[in-house]
Amino acid sequence: MFLERLSSATGLLGGLVALLVLGSAGAAADVTLTHVHGLAWSADGARLFIPSHHGLAVYENGKWSKAPGPAHDYMGFSATRARFYSSGHPAPGSGLVNPFGLIRSDDGGRTWKKLGLEGESDFHLLATGFATDAVYVFNHAPNSRMQSAGLHYTLNDGLMWKKATGRGIEGEPTSLAVHPEDPKVVAVGTRDGLFLSTDAGDTFRRLAAGQTLAAFFDLDGTHLWSAGHEGKPTLHRIDWKGGSAREVALPPLTEDAVAYVAQNPARRDEYAIATFKRSAFLSRDGGKTWAPIARQGQGVDRREGPQASKP
Repeated sequence: MFLERLSSATGLLGGLVALLVLGSAGAAADVTLTHVHGLAWSADGARLFIPSHHGLAVYENGKWSKAPGPAHDYMGFSATRARFYSSGHPAPGSGLVNPFGLIRSDDGGRTWKKLGLEGESDFHLLATGFATDAVYVFNHAPNSRMQSAGLHYTLNDGLMWKKATGRGIEGEPTSLAVHPEDPKVVAVGTRDGLFLSTDAGDTFRRLAAGQTLAAFFDLDGTHLWSAGHEGKPTLHRIDWKGGSAREVALPPLTEDAVAYVAQNPARRDEYAIATFKRSAFLSRDGGKTWAPIARQGQGVDRREGPQASKP
């Protein structure tokens, strides 16, 4: 399977991490994306963020730069309408406890608030509800607020966590998505398929077969994006209630696949994808065409580079 081939070739199975070569915050800069650990837009749709080993990279007005804020190693990075949530590891010399547990930013990543489990848990699989601030995580071991490993969620910023039974999930989890408006609707991608729950993760039904590498709820609440690799990279937009699915044409990807999907909340025909081999693309027509903003780790200035990439 694709993940096994990728793991043996690059050692990325444990997650994607971004290392950036950047100038000062807010200045034009050459950017090298060594890996990627998330993908999210600002609420106003002006900036696209990629979390990294050394802070947040931001793509704005066709240029890459380093976003203001601490140079932490962010993991499980996810955005809601008003906030960023993340886990990960503090920057060297920061004096903060490692790992973070759960943290939250209300100012675009400039500052972060601790929400508990610091020094205990590092959540690589973390997802949020865009309009609800519901936070779901997969934890790999018990901690002071979770008595066992598995799927858990909080509706009050980590003050209380509830264990989800997860009946019906088959295979090792590889991706996680939460409905933008209904905190009880959650999707889990595994090596064996895409699974959907409407009861806060207690029971799941299989929505699609095959290895699922990325999952993302469209902000319309009715569609779920699913990325996979079955001989070739795939991307589908699924009506999760009706079951119909539309295949989304991808730009050329060689021995690569989609790792993350994001939608611009201000311009909802605009989407971004990031791949396991560190490429990133924008679509402004609902996924019909894609323009590169990074190719195999090298940032692309849209005003100087190619303007469109069609399958």
